[in-house]
Amino acid sequence: MPATSRPAQPADRQPARRQHGRRAAGPAGDLREAILTATAGLLADHRFSDLAVADILAAAGVSRGTFYFYFDSKHDVLAELVRRAVAEGHAAAAPWLARPADPAAALRAGITEGARLWQANAPVLRAIVESWRTDPRLTDLWLEQMQTLTDATVAQVSADSVVRQRLGDNAIPAIAAALTWLGERLYYLAATGTPPFDDQDTLIDTLLHIWVTALYPA
Repeated sequence: MPATSRPAQPADRQPARRQHGRRAAGPAGDLREAILTATAGLLADHRFSDLAVADILAAAGVSRGTFYFYFDSKHDVLAELVRRAVAEGHAAAAPWLARPADPAAALRAGITEGARLWQANAPVLRAIVESWRTDPRLTDLWLEQMQTLTDATVAQVSADSVVRQRLGDNAIPAIAAALTWLGERLYYLAATGTPPFDDQDTLIDTLLHIWVTALYPA
């Protein structure tokens, strides 16, 4: 697309022209990772809405042209960080998604690992939870990522004939979505140090109780 066809951007966000063969000096992966790492670090002390591209440039030690070679905006950087965190979330749920003999034990393992990864990625995940309704790009991003988690839950529940028969096909998507969004909220409260979920045992036991009650009641 010709450069003249792109919407005008604020002076501090004008992207450098991306010409073939024109890359900033240094290993490409290192530069891109430096931007991602710097942004994640800045989010520990800054609200996403207050974070400027100039802050990222200074923290990453890269030029404006280098930043815009790899990312269109700070929203693009956050999107990549969020996708990585959600991919870890899918990995955390793997024991349960593998249809184990003891689903409650597998759920506990997945919920425990989920709590760990939320703490490890707290700045990034707090940023998206607090900002996803403020910008259409972030809205689409978070709804899409949460839907991937909901879809995985739907697939797992639907594959269990006992649970499927008890809940009914029509109820499964809504119940799966409710459980997924409940996890988002409680993990967020834990990551922000909000009682009683700042206590990890309380967080894990509460989520496990709700999931087991909904899916595997005695």
